[in-house]
Amino acid sequence: MPPLILILCTGNSCRSHLAEGILRAALGDACRVASAGSKPAGYVHPLAVKAMAEIGLDISAHTSKHMDEFLTQNVETVITVCGNADQACPMFPGQLNRHHWGFDDPAHATGSEEEQMQVFRRVRDEIRRVFEAYAAGRLDQAGRCPA
Repeated sequence: MPPLILILCTGNSCRSHLAEGILRAALGDACRVASAGSKPAGYVHPLAVKAMAEIGLDISAHTSKHMDEFLTQNVETVITVCGNADQACPMFPGQLNRHHWGFDDPAHATGSEEEQMQVFRRVRDEIRRVFEAYAAGRLDQAGRCPA
């Protein structure tokens, strides 16, 4: 079974779903990718879904989950995308790697929907640069998704 990469943030409504969708697309079947939160919001932000659709990625079926759902799974790599999740993150069975790459929370954007979308697009593009580079590095190591 391919290794599992778990992306964590506090609410599991925006950043972690952006990263999950981007990383899943970049890695293909080489790894399993999931996201969760330390205090899940219970929904995926509609503007996150819209921002991803703009780049051809559909995250409309994603759900907001608690990180405890993964405590019994072999999680090879944990990546936190916000400071609160980094501090609340437990060790998972089989965990070999942990990375923290913090991003602004677009859910806090204010103004009109278009002004909020500008923030979602900026954060999406920042996450895309980091996670596509990470995926390329993993795949380059051996043409697969090694530890």
